[in-house]
Amino acid sequence: MAQYRYKALNKKNRVVKGVVGAVNEADLYTQLQSAGLELVQCSEIKKSGGITIMRAPSVKTRDLLTLFINLEQMQGAGVPLLDALSDIRDATDNDRLRDILSETYRSVSEGASMSEGFAAQPKVFSNIVVSLIKAGEETGDLTFSYREILKYLKWQDALQSKMKKATRYPIILLAVVVLTVVIMLGVVVPQIIGFISNLGQELPFYTKALMATSEFFQNYGVYVGIAPFALFALYKILRGVSREFAYRADRVFLSLPIMGPLIRKITIARYAQTFAALYASGISVLGCLKSGRNTVGNLALYEAFENVEEQVKTGSSLSEAFNFTGEFPSMVVRMVRIGEESGNLTPVLAQVSEFYSKDVEESVDGMIAMIEPMLTAFLGGMILWIAASVFGPIYSSFGEMDF
Repeated sequence: MAQYRYKALNKKNRVVKGVVGAVNEADLYTQLQSAGLELVQCSEIKKSGGITIMRAPSVKTRDLLTLFINLEQMQGAGVPLLDALSDIRDATDNDRLRDILSETYRSVSEGASMSEGFAAQPKVFSNIVVSLIKAGEETGDLTFSYREILKYLKWQDALQSKMKKATRYPIILLAVVVLTVVIMLGVVVPQIIGFISNLGQELPFYTKALMATSEFFQNYGVYVGIAPFALFALYKILRGVSREFAYRADRVFLSLPIMGPLIRKITIARYAQTFAALYASGISVLGCLKSGRNTVGNLALYEAFENVEEQVKTGSSLSEAFNFTGEFPSMVVRMVRIGEESGNLTPVLAQVSEFYSKDVEESVDGMIAMIEPMLTAFLGGMILWIAASVFGPIYSSFGEMDF
């Protein structure tokens, strides 16, 4: 199925642009007509090396929250699924989401399930969302699935918002520090160096160090600025071509003093939240383990979760499998064991997720509280070094003058 970029007019004669999949232009016209849009112009998006040239606008978590809130309300009101998809599609402001809902509407109208339609958009609808909807279709209780999805998306959105809010000020402060260093070493210090050199006296070591640093920055500043981006690009390439490199790099990240525990806590919180939502919907333990594993980005922990699945397949309990890997804190193993023995695994895992979510927030706040004074001290030290290197020789020259 080809992807088409289109330009259309809605019922208010306003221009609407987007990207949608269609068999041909006639199919595209039919889809837009059903969505209440009048096709004005369209063109097929060409592909180069299997990669689409145009990049469609993203669908954010807030857009998905709005989608599933509407689906839950319409399901509770007894609105048929096709009518619900059509109404939400016409009301959404996100062009990309509207196009996805158009494709989903067509798939469902042709006999596919909604989970199959959403599964065709893996970049927008995660595996947990598709799994929960599929479970709701099998049990006939889509309302419960929508509620679990909303609970998961709200948790995810809250965690992302906290992380962004916590890191916003340190990023701004870091940018100020970098900009100050660039201006001082690249503009201010070179203008003063000539004057200091003409004083005709032995310069202190810290002034010589400043002059050497400024000269190095003038000669190789461009390379210093490019180096971080080049190293990051090299890291991404190596990570993509070598699984062993990716595993070792992730293992190093886990062993870092502050970042390592934070990565582990975020991963466990996301995994527990996913497992609890899926298990509450009636999905098997192995299905929950597989879906939860797909939310893990760290390869070292990913393989640990794979080992958990293998242990459960051989007959081990979930707590025993977690304990066997050696990657999970004893508190998690203990709480899972309690959940298994009491038959209340879902609330226990929800408590684990809530505990680690709060722990992540506290850890991030603590890390930010440490980074801020460090950056401030670095900036103050840099300014003090420049001031001492400049005014020190000048003050010494005054003492050697004969009045």
